Amino acid sequence: MFGYNGKILRVNLTNGTTSVDNLDEVFCRKYIGGAGFVAYYMMKELAPKIDPLGPENKLFIMTGPLVGYALSGNARNCVGCKSPLTGGVAKSEVGGFWNAELKHAGFDGIIVEGKSPKPVYISIKDGVAEIKDASKFWGMETLDTEKGIRKELGDDHVRLMMIGQGGENMVRFACVINDLKEAAGRGGTGAVMGSKNLKAIAVRGSKQPDAADPDVIAEYRNWLTANKALHAAMSDLGTGAGPGMIAGVAQGNLPIHNFSKGEFPGVEKTTATAVKETNRIDMEGCYACVVRCKKVVKIDKPGIKVDPEYGGPEYEALASLGSTCGVNDLDAICKANERCNAYSLDAISAGVAVAFAMECYEKGLLTSKDTGGLELKFGNAASLMKAIELVARREGIGDLIAEGVKKMSEKLGGGSAAFAMHAKGLEYPMHDPRAKAALGLGYATNPHGADHCMNMHDTAFMAPGPGLNNIKPYGVYDPLPADDLSPKKVWMWHMYQNLMLYRDMAMMCMFVPWQPEQIADMVRRVTGWNLGSVEMMRSVDRTLTLFRLFNLREGFTDADDKLPDRTFQLHIGGPASKLKPYSRDALDKARLYFYSLMGWNNKGVPTPETLQALDIDWAK
Repeated sequence: MFGYNGKILRVNLTNGTTSVDNLDEVFCRKYIGGAGFVAYYMMKELAPKIDPLGPENKLFIMTGPLVGYALSGNARNCVGCKSPLTGGVAKSEVGGFWNAELKHAGFDGIIVEGKSPKPVYISIKDGVAEIKDASKFWGMETLDTEKGIRKELGDDHVRLMMIGQGGENMVRFACVINDLKEAAGRGGTGAVMGSKNLKAIAVRGSKQPDAADPDVIAEYRNWLTANKALHAAMSDLGTGAGPGMIAGVAQGNLPIHNFSKGEFPGVEKTTATAVKETNRIDMEGCYACVVRCKKVVKIDKPGIKVDPEYGGPEYEALASLGSTCGVNDLDAICKANERCNAYSLDAISAGVAVAFAMECYEKGLLTSKDTGGLELKFGNAASLMKAIELVARREGIGDLIAEGVKKMSEKLGGGSAAFAMHAKGLEYPMHDPRAKAALGLGYATNPHGADHCMNMHDTAFMAPGPGLNNIKPYGVYDPLPADDLSPKKVWMWHMYQNLMLYRDMAMMCMFVPWQPEQIADMVRRVTGWNLGSVEMMRSVDRTLTLFRLFNLREGFTDADDKLPDRTFQLHIGGPASKLKPYSRDALDKARLYFYSLMGWNNKGVPTPETLQALDIDWAK
């Protein structure tokens, strides 16, 4: 096969063995890679109702057909498992260099199963895998882990996927970290890695996979280099540029004080523009990517130091650790982001969980006795940074925050469920459905909960432009208002969501300005398949339906396709307080129409005919 090695490495940590599963072309074409492979293996191999932190859970780490080539945006892999945060699907994509190294080492993915009796790491080099003792690295931050394993293996070019103390202590929103600064952030994948006593996966490879038409790689690389204007803004500032965040206050999109307020004095101090003008020393990129959208910050001041090895905060961290917690101290935000990468904590969930705790503290649901004297008040930067330390170690109030907002709310009660900002247990990212109506439909119905990536941002489709141009080949021609949730808008969202999921299957970054038809052409020419748009959409429907079946099997119903009460309330103060309220009725109608588009009944259950048509009736 072209585009694939045709091999999945299987590592059983319970008995200390490794083996290889071979893939055939039909399987690869049906499931593509990334999220598609994860959906198949989760449904096929995980027994119903297992403990997400028990040895029966498995970690599925998958690449795709475009990974490993010198092609901008393809340095991705998908990490999946049963989520310890939600109890359903955990699916998260991550960039960096590790993914390409795995492909060069001869594998398209890894399945980790069982649990080691002691801390271990997996070393992979050119098709050979070994399980090695990691006892000396347990308890280390990610940077020390990387340095230690590279020294032990005698190779400074080994790439690592790893966890810090947050993963070791099974914080429910712990993430997997690639290359110190890239996070498979959502759903608690790092906690599952920690539950298996797996500290890291070290990879070194030397063989690039073959392509049916190798000239395509050079053609697209040269095209993107020649069209620098398409990505100049991302290359200059990355995510979170000043005007966007500032406009987000007026739009009601920027989360402030746990998604409650419509005003944030000092927002201009927390933007990517402010990072560039103060603490930023460089911009970096992932493997073979010309965009270079990753911030690198360094702070060396009395009382606060930030190591540039950990990169810098992107928009999600700037907002989750900033405005969501009421913090406009940029140095503190950069430090909190560094600690999340060092401890392997999802910066989104960490910020929202701390913000929820802050609101509970200010409402009297948590007291100074509960927090060990920590003043968990909005705007308190010192308390934010201390809380992250406590979460990573699961000490004091950190042990409660480490459970995530859903479980915190269930324990604290007092009406806190109304402002526990999550969908299916996954904390809201830094985009408010009150400003982007279809995005809220995605939060409610996505199999892994509140995800802003496999989704549509309505404000980009209010006028003619690149967003709309991307989906014109799929029957969407007209811009629509951001607050619209009509059937026409649901179709627009559905098509765009499908294209984003296809990126997560082919493993292509959303921040590199490839159009969907270009990505399809890349897959065609790398694999040699006569791939068409209809086939693309069928593979996406297959993946999304498998994820739906997994959640249904684990006890989710259509009643879980919902959003918290605060989403339907107006912001307090500021221009956003005058916006039209988000409508429960419109969301419910949109949700039912989406079910019908997917071939699911009005309870969100895929029909037998749909399963048969998608060739997944084995999963019923």
